[in-house]
Amino acid sequence: MSGDLASRHSYDETPHTSRSEMVESAEGGAVQIVEKQVQRRIFKIIVIGDSNVGKTCLTYRFCLGKFPDKTEATIGVDFREKAVHVDGEHLKLQLWDTAGQERFRKSMVQHYYRNVHAVVFVYDMTKMSSFENMPQWIEECDRHNLNKSIPRILVGNKCDAVDRVAVNTNLAQKFADSHNMPLFETSAKDDEKANHVDAIFMTVAHKLKNSKPMMPPHLADFVPGEVPRNVEYISLRGSPHHRGLQTAARGQCGEKSDCGC
Repeated sequence: MSGDLASRHSYDETPHTSRSEMVESAEGGAVQIVEKQVQRRIFKIIVIGDSNVGKTCLTYRFCLGKFPDKTEATIGVDFREKAVHVDGEHLKLQLWDTAGQERFRKSMVQHYYRNVHAVVFVYDMTKMSSFENMPQWIEECDRHNLNKSIPRILVGNKCDAVDRVAVNTNLAQKFADSHNMPLFETSAKDDEKANHVDAIFMTVAHKLKNSKPMMPPHLADFVPGEVPRNVEYISLRGSPHHRGLQTAARGQCGEKSDCGC
């Protein structure tokens, strides 16, 4: 499956990759095409930082290979995914980019920090306040009990605006070192820096490749705010089946049942 398969708010129908192989039959030498299901590990990566630091542009550049034609503030959660090939294994990276403004992200924050496998912290190299707020974002991760052993990467975006850079590389490197994170400085906008963006997420992919967690298949196609596909919810309370169970229980026990069905 191509590594450039990616989408915004678009999901694979299955969490597996189908691989066709030619198999020669023993009868008459006929050739048959056999579909083999190859399980692909799925990893959730969250991208966090202040509003307007370029989180959405970074994920867009990595997944679609270009800078978005229109840029606007993310409301809620922006989701993209990309299939990558790392050391002979197919992985699926799910990139979750949340709104930097509290009023847009408050209702989604619990879902956002659930089942996270890696974190990418992003600041704007031309805006010192976005860098100074990094400790708050790290604290938010800790507050939601993110495992400190999962891969964490610090990214300074907009390095193409050389004449407006406010965050010194040495300062950023000291902060990254103090939190045991590698530092990347890049630009989602500059085509010449596109390979830097790829390097960021592929570094995460290589770190995850050696880890064990895989998102459960029934969550692989989860869309925030929607009921997962292929999941059926059944409520017995108030239904004829529920009343029948209660009646049967009373008949057997001779008294009101404590059944909580």
